[in-house]
Amino acid sequence: MPPRRRLAAAPPGTKPLSKRSSATRGAPTRGKKGRDAVAQNVNNKSDDGERDEEQEQQQEQQQEQQQEQEQNEDKEQEQDVNEEQEQNDDDHDEGKEKTKKQAEPLRRGPKRGTGRAARITKPTAAPAQKRIASAGKSGSGKTNATAKARSKQLDLDREATRQRDQSTAESSGSRASKRKREEVEDEDEDEEEEEELEEAPKQKKPRGGRSAPKKKIKVQAEEPKPVPTSAKSRDTNLKAASAPKTAPKKPAPRPRTRGPGARGAPFNEVPTKQLDVFVFGEGSSGELGLGSKKHDGKKPIDVKRPRLNHNLKGVVALACGGMHCIALTHDQTILTWGVNDDKALGRDTFWEGGTRDVDDEDDSEDEDDTGVNPRESTPGQVDLSVLPEGTKIAQVAASDSASFILTDDGWVYGWGTFRGSDGIIGFSEHARIQETPALIPELKNITKLACGSNHVLALDLSGKVFTWGSGGQFQLGRKPISRLAGPSVGLTPQPCGRFTKKHRAVSVGAGSYHSFYIDSDDQVWAWGLNNYSQTGLSENTGEDDAMVLQPQVVTSLQDHKVSQVVGGEHHSVACTTEGKLLTWGRVDGHQVGHPSSLFNRQNSVYDDNKKPRILLEPTAANGIKATFVAAGTDTSFAIDEAGKVYSWGFSANYQAGQGTTDDIEVPTAIENTAIRDRRIVWAGAGGQYSVIAAEAEDDEVKDKEVEDKEVEDNVPNGD
Repeated sequence: MPPRRRLAAAPPGTKPLSKRSSATRGAPTRGKKGRDAVAQNVNNKSDDGERDEEQEQQQEQQQEQQQEQEQNEDKEQEQDVNEEQEQNDDDHDEGKEKTKKQAEPLRRGPKRGTGRAARITKPTAAPAQKRIASAGKSGSGKTNATAKARSKQLDLDREATRQRDQSTAESSGSRASKRKREEVEDEDEDEEEEEELEEAPKQKKPRGGRSAPKKKIKVQAEEPKPVPTSAKSRDTNLKAASAPKTAPKKPAPRPRTRGPGARGAPFNEVPTKQLDVFVFGEGSSGELGLGSKKHDGKKPIDVKRPRLNHNLKGVVALACGGMHCIALTHDQTILTWGVNDDKALGRDTFWEGGTRDVDDEDDSEDEDDTGVNPRESTPGQVDLSVLPEGTKIAQVAASDSASFILTDDGWVYGWGTFRGSDGIIGFSEHARIQETPALIPELKNITKLACGSNHVLALDLSGKVFTWGSGGQFQLGRKPISRLAGPSVGLTPQPCGRFTKKHRAVSVGAGSYHSFYIDSDDQVWAWGLNNYSQTGLSENTGEDDAMVLQPQVVTSLQDHKVSQVVGGEHHSVACTTEGKLLTWGRVDGHQVGHPSSLFNRQNSVYDDNKKPRILLEPTAANGIKATFVAAGTDTSFAIDEAGKVYSWGFSANYQAGQGTTDDIEVPTAIENTAIRDRRIVWAGAGGQYSVIAAEAEDDEVKDKEVEDKEVEDNVPNGD
């Protein structure tokens, strides 16, 4: 019979173990004030071998319990950090100004991270650790029942910790949901930053003496978005966002690669022969292109005789509008100068100067600066980036308020506007004033352009004539497609008649308010304003509202083979293949260039004062074999085979180039040093100025001309 085991005496001050406590020997019991110390085992049933085995099991269990306690400790520490972060977020919701002060250290990282590291490195001892330490001091009196009791108690502790974590997570989720609803009302950027700050503390913190700032700095580097800002900082950001930004420059229109305007096979001849340009006339609006200051001691206005324009080099083609000019150079540059009120120059000419005190006694007529806008009076380049690469320009043309260019492959570009009796009509259906070059897509395969004051004619390869612009005097030669459309109905180019293979046009011409074309049978067709018989037709001649509505054959020219026909405001000029110079129309300003003895009751219409007013039919001028003709408003020019230029008509502003303001009755050769012995090949005129061009010559010859011109300056009636 084994010896009877005796119960160990209970330590002083402890109560005897109850039946329940004896069933769970070694397990801590709970009293009213908390858990009591762990009871010691009173029975020792094992021998020394069994005791050693139990001690090894207890040590393994203690190690496992320590690991579990460390995990619980980490969870509690993370929960503490989460609760601290949630408190900071709540503070942000209560006052945005206070949040900014809290967010500033968080953005920097190290200062705030140091505080958290101190909390992690110096945790308070948990009750479970105390229990384990107490149990570790129990010595060899522990049994399997004691180990089981401790294990059960640890399970209870873990369950309590899990429930506490779950409760805290639910509370945290509730607060996060509340913040999310509030942040939806704020900016999206603030919402993203709040989520970032909510996620950042959930990273597992290092144990022991290691601190967290480096980890925090790493998170900030990975997510560099700013934290939520206060109301003051948000206002600053809004002001910065609303600060004026430099408006991007408007891109130039791209050249077309397909459809209208696309580069095609060239068929128009491109001019290459360079010209010297000579100008004369009033020039007070810059239409002479001489600039705004004196050059070689001469003013750029009131030029009495032809003067070489020193601003124009390498010009190969020109055109004159009412008060502006356009030129093409040998390197395919377009230059414009003159009045730009309706954007006829196709470029910006804004200038803030041009004013002076008229009462200032210091001002004198000898001042170098005339006060004319230098950006208008000096030839300037037009941006042609809208043209496809490789495009060449074959012709330039100008009306009173618009300019046009014709390419070698038959496309037409223009800018400016058209005017009618009531003001601006528009440039096209889509643009009232076209400031820069734009394609006219309705026109293709065009071979020639001709401009009146406010209308244009275009001839295509098939022999059709298109017209567009102002049609108030029926100068478009076609019926309006709508009675309700008003004057703008004529802004779209359309054929002015029926053209076939048997009836096709070969040339076009225009006066201010009337038009012409020459057909393949050498017949001249005319239409438009006819109050001075400027069309060559006798319909309602002499009446103020006399008009030819549609193209009609000019029977008075059937006996002549006309090669070129042009018009002024109320007169017309033509030349034939034989060199005849023909004129007709208004005569009271000597526009037709015939002596008074020519007029009679048979060929002219007289006014109430018994003076001739209208030359009814084309009449040849004697003594000139013309090859080229041109007409301004009331002034005309003709160039003969030898390259001499003749002028006649109205000359109140020196636009006849004869050095006088008196009208020139008959065609008179222009003679001065500037153009003497020069072969003139082109002429043009506007309202109060004129331009002629000669074949360019070597610099040595030009120097000699300058010397001769200086001598002529001392002669009366010089320019």
